Amino acid sequence: MSVRIDITGLRQERVAVVPSPLAELGMALHALSEPGHHPGLQGWATGVTARLDSHLADRMCEADFLWRTTFSDLFLACAGLPGGTALPGSTLAEELDLLDKLSDEQFVDAALEFTCALSYGEPGPGPLTDAGLRRRALELAAARGPQQVRFSERLLADPPRIRAWLRQFLLDCDEAFFAETWSRLRHQLAADARHKTELLRRKGLAEALAAVSPAVTLEESAERIVVDKLGDGRTATADGGLLLVPTSLGWPHLMVLHRHGWQPVLHYPVGSPEPAAPPSVDQLTLRMTALSHPVRMRLCRSLARSAFTTSELTQTHGMTAPEISRHLSVLKKAGLVTTRRRGRYVYHQLDVAMVARLGSDFLEGILR
Repeated sequence: MSVRIDITGLRQERVAVVPSPLAELGMALHALSEPGHHPGLQGWATGVTARLDSHLADRMCEADFLWRTTFSDLFLACAGLPGGTALPGSTLAEELDLLDKLSDEQFVDAALEFTCALSYGEPGPGPLTDAGLRRRALELAAARGPQQVRFSERLLADPPRIRAWLRQFLLDCDEAFFAETWSRLRHQLAADARHKTELLRRKGLAEALAAVSPAVTLEESAERIVVDKLGDGRTATADGGLLLVPTSLGWPHLMVLHRHGWQPVLHYPVGSPEPAAPPSVDQLTLRMTALSHPVRMRLCRSLARSAFTTSELTQTHGMTAPEISRHLSVLKKAGLVTTRRRGRYVYHQLDVAMVARLGSDFLEGILR
């Protein structure tokens, strides 16, 4: 599973690394609504929440599915502008002006992404023009609760009114807490953008992408970028460009904007505490599957205590040598068991550190 970006014919000067205050505000709202995703930000989130005006806190809940259930593409509005080469603004005010340039159809489609009613990666009509999609979006919004239905109904009935509401809400968030947060974070983000841009200039796109995340790779043909995620998607730069947007508040989320007709965007965390090479989704699946078998779980119990030969394990578990070897092979292929030779004996032992990381690896994998 992965998201693939076709970059055939993309010129290096069409790749830009630029911080986005609007995207960072969206990530701030996400971290405030889902603090469990961001344990390293709990102190910041607690401080902000404690200072929030109750009226603003209520408004924050009114449309939180834009940044809680999904991270709406509205926060990367520049990617939806014609030409596929627009860049984020340097200030939130500039970015909100870019958001205003999206058509009503684009705005509504991106805002209703949480309903999963629309074809994200394919061309087609939207709910403003397609009555069937409109009904389907409202049905799926109803499954999320009455608050989402009310918002969706107002959005479909009067997009300009909701656009004005969202703009004022974001400005109020800026005044209440984000301006202070952005003044602290923007220097780190600018420094990361300069570093990635220099890597791109001196060593090429593959090195720059490797520095973005170990989960992002450039295929040998240099025609596709592959982002290892628990999901599938495809997009292309076509005649436009590729935008890399760093976030200080985003770990463990590595997001790819691959909406049809929009400029592809990699929204990646900087300064993340993830290991140098986190397991791919396929590796994680292999490890979880290897541990799901009851016999292999019992073998792990033995191998966690000491190193054993295959012969010793056959006696301990009352199984044949081929059966034990087959289960050990699965555990070794998943990287959960190490093997060493001592004379004519081969010893197997559980890699306890690797198993201990599975919980955090699993969480990082599903949230990436």
